[in-house]
Amino acid sequence: MKKLLALVLVAVMMFALVACGETKDDAKSGIASIEDVKFGLICLHDENSTYDKNFLEGFKEAVANLGLKEEQYVIKTNIPEGNECYEAAVDLAEDGCNIIFANSFGHESYILQAAKEYPSVQFCHATGTMAHTENLDNFANAFASIYEGRFLAGVAAGMKLNEMIEAGKITAEQALMGYVGAYTYAEVLSGYTSFYLGAKSVCPTVTMKVQFTGSWYDEAAEKEAATKLISENCVLISQHADSMGAPSACEEAGVPNVSYNGSTVASCPNTFIVSSRINWAPYYEYVVNTLVAGEKVAKDWTGTIETGSVVLTDVNTQAAAAGTVEKIAEVTEGLKNGTVNVFDAATFTVGGETLASYMADVNTDANYEKDTEVIEDGVFYESKHRSAPYFDLQIDGIELLNSAF
Repeated sequence: MKKLLALVLVAVMMFALVACGETKDDAKSGIASIEDVKFGLICLHDENSTYDKNFLEGFKEAVANLGLKEEQYVIKTNIPEGNECYEAAVDLAEDGCNIIFANSFGHESYILQAAKEYPSVQFCHATGTMAHTENLDNFANAFASIYEGRFLAGVAAGMKLNEMIEAGKITAEQALMGYVGAYTYAEVLSGYTSFYLGAKSVCPTVTMKVQFTGSWYDEAAEKEAATKLISENCVLISQHADSMGAPSACEEAGVPNVSYNGSTVASCPNTFIVSSRINWAPYYEYVVNTLVAGEKVAKDWTGTIETGSVVLTDVNTQAAAAGTVEKIAEVTEGLKNGTVNVFDAATFTVGGETLASYMADVNTDANYEKDTEVIEDGVFYESKHRSAPYFDLQIDGIELLNSAF
């Protein structure tokens, strides 16, 4: 009789545990079907930022492709890079989200904190560096080989410079580009260097000046930076900043512009040439489909041209040089088949020297120690050892007008 009673008590306790549901400390349960998905998205700004708008548009595309219903996703915008991000992640987890994605570099430590507290929720973070060293089952980083898109955009810029030279508007020595950057982070350095190298691949005399703003999104500062670069005799402007500041300054001044994260042709029809961007829809879909299949999300995922993650907008033929579309197609094929390498060490020098070796800071640590050889067979391989950029070289031909950020 006592044995029977004990068995009954065990059964009751097991039933009670199931009835109570999973707590935040339970082991990861997985997602059995699309119907089980609830996806939370955390954005630094809103659709007024070209950066965040790009994430939001990719999310909407993925939601449609996956067939998610309105009640299966939650979007939080204007979440700062502070404890507010942790609080937003907790709110989403408590609201039943089993996938949570944050889109800004400074969100990472707060998303990681939430991931440690909610092991049954899959946390994903864009542009971060810590997932491959933290080694948590439910925390992942993602980025794309956008340096290839920037290189292609640079090719379009170089074509425009050549057209200006041939028309007698500038001399070959006056082929000076300007670049508005947010911070002196590797992501920005990688972006402006690949853009410059793309331009240089078709216009060998090109040089470039960079002005930093110290903010990802500050329309006034970005417009001021672009205006300064134009006053410094820059005849074409590009940027890694998230507002319409630089493009609008170019349109007002009649200076050609290569944008980022989306087309500005509607507002800048006379100067916008092309824009590169990361299409995040393939990654969102990859995460959902991987979890539904009962598999683990890659800790460090890099999207490519082949995955549809690195894309260009349509070329604005009103502003672009003749033959730009065809040249971009040619170089894209070279990037795909490996005959073109963005950071081919033979195409640039540092302090007048061609590099045969370089140690990069790939594994995140407090001292920012350089830990990984990244040049192989004469090529600096970006996004090979982790998804987030680690190219931080100051190559010849590019002048930094300020570097305090």
